[in-house]
Amino acid sequence: MSTKIYVGNLPYSVTDSSLKSNFAEFGSVTSAKIMMDRDSGQSKGFAFVEMASADACQAAISALNGMSVDGRSIVVNLAKPREEGRGSGGNREFRATSRPNVGYGNDGYGGGTGY
Repeated sequence: MSTKIYVGNLPYSVTDSSLKSNFAEFGSVTSAKIMMDRDSGQSKGFAFVEMASADACQAAISALNGMSVDGRSIVVNLAKPREEGRGSGGNREFRATSRPNVGYGNDGYGGGTGY
């Protein structure tokens, strides 16, 4: 069983240290990190917490999922593994030449098919 927990719908007032101390009630916390917006520096409203054991992880999920924090019902569950190929896409360039038959000439949309 994974020991990484996803925590969603967090109020923006929650900090890494307050998150860590709340989860520490259920066992040893390896890490607690609020995800921050790169541009604004504001919280994105979700975090990841890593627990030292699977038992502590399950105890935290059972106790905290659906709990109200500053008027928001938080979501606490096992973190899903990151999918390969997903990301911001900021490093890729769009080039029409890398996509054959895109709207020009035969076999593409909008060109030369004679409909």
